[in-house]
Amino acid sequence: MNIDMIRAAAQRIQGHARRTPILTSPFLDEIAGRRVFVKAECLQHTGSFKYRGGRSAVSALTDNALKTGVIAYSSGNHAQGVALAARQHGAPAVIIMPADAPTVKIENTKALGAEVVLYDRANEDRNVIGARLSEERGLTLIKPYDHPQVLAGQGTCGLEIAEDMNALEVTEADVAVCCGGGGLTSGIALALAADAPGLRVRPVEPEGFDDVARSLISGKIESNDRASGSLCDAIITPQPGDLTFPIMQAHCGPGIVVTEEECLRAVALAFERLRVVVEPGGAAALAAALFHPETFEGDAVIAVATGGNVDAAVFAQALETLS
Repeated sequence: MNIDMIRAAAQRIQGHARRTPILTSPFLDEIAGRRVFVKAECLQHTGSFKYRGGRSAVSALTDNALKTGVIAYSSGNHAQGVALAARQHGAPAVIIMPADAPTVKIENTKALGAEVVLYDRANEDRNVIGARLSEERGLTLIKPYDHPQVLAGQGTCGLEIAEDMNALEVTEADVAVCCGGGGLTSGIALALAADAPGLRVRPVEPEGFDDVARSLISGKIESNDRASGSLCDAIITPQPGDLTFPIMQAHCGPGIVVTEEECLRAVALAFERLRVVVEPGGAAALAAALFHPETFEGDAVIAVATGGNVDAAVFAQALETLS
């Protein structure tokens, strides 16, 4: 995995993935005590950065593989990214999703033409289900983060951050990234190491699911005790990926852990001050920037708002934190 693969992915997805904006607000700056730049990947196609990786992976397949179809597993955002990319290439898609995923994510994935297979993530192994269906139907598996072309696609977000921060003359800052398995985190880290070495990636995870933070401390892959049970469903994974962890070890600073309440407050503030809709897991990085200022250095922080696919009830719950 290297910067050349990320640059090649950028060429393949150009004109398809959106170049998402950097948003700012003096009100958020005041809360954080420094300048806050929000990379709004919640405005990406399908409502999250996952379309980048999905489009990158699907566009790299052979014609025969596209004809047979693809399979992926996801709590929703990778599902939608792969489903849309597959539809755009005329390829069948099977998506394995946890039964407790937000309804909006399940319905959106179906609406994009994918066959959705639900499973109980507390008692069933999605890897086993995916391997079985892949073998039975001859489908190409596109993993949500531990896949070179997916990681390359996510890294294109880092290329944009490097370019935009250079234009804004921000050459040294921490980049807070909502982190599950580490695909986006490691992809951005590789891109910044090449194009903006003064920008350091900081993985951000929800309390109780801080496997990456603990893995970076211990120097080996650590796993979570639970597989579900957080409003931050988008970034709940069993453990860092075999492909992503060494990259994060080499290029990331220490991990940051935020609470669900902080994520809900960040969702509300993103809506109130930036007028964007972010889901709790997608707001973890902003929560870190706003409510854990002591963990950052310098006069600026960049927070990646990774997704906006939130159920109405959870969004309403978040807005109640403003009162």
